[in-house]
Amino acid sequence: MSEIEIRTVAFDAPVAQQLIRAALADLGARYDSSGDDTPVDAAEFEPPDGVFLVAYLAGEPVGCGGWRSHGAGVAEVKRMYTTPAARGRGVARAVLAAVERSAREQGRKRVVLECGDKQPEAIAMYQSAGYERIPNFGYYKDAEGCVSFGRTL
Repeated sequence: MSEIEIRTVAFDAPVAQQLIRAALADLGARYDSSGDDTPVDAAEFEPPDGVFLVAYLAGEPVGCGGWRSHGAGVAEVKRMYTTPAARGRGVARAVLAAVERSAREQGRKRVVLECGDKQPEAIAMYQSAGYERIPNFGYYKDAEGCVSFGRTL
């Protein structure tokens, strides 16, 4: 198995946008929707207020994720995704660990995220990584099927 390499990239970089489009298509298929209508600005993912990461296996981009500020000392995880061919190989866990490390390095004490109930593999990963259910927040706060998680760093 190839080693996973994580690189910081601009949210609006072509490789990031390619993976984000795939992520939104995956969400769209699961929820019969556009994927995710949460307002997102590329500038939100620029240090020190955020970061966007791309995971590579054998030089190919296979996953992504980032964080943006969500109030004092809190980071919100956004756009976590792993390509279908790379699933089950630790990509999402590696990206999540790198997201958390980056947030911690920028002084964040807590991480939160929104997920949907039709993403059982994501929910299982977050729970096994120490995330606990929290009250829903953000764009999908009142949406049926929204599940939110948080973790102290």
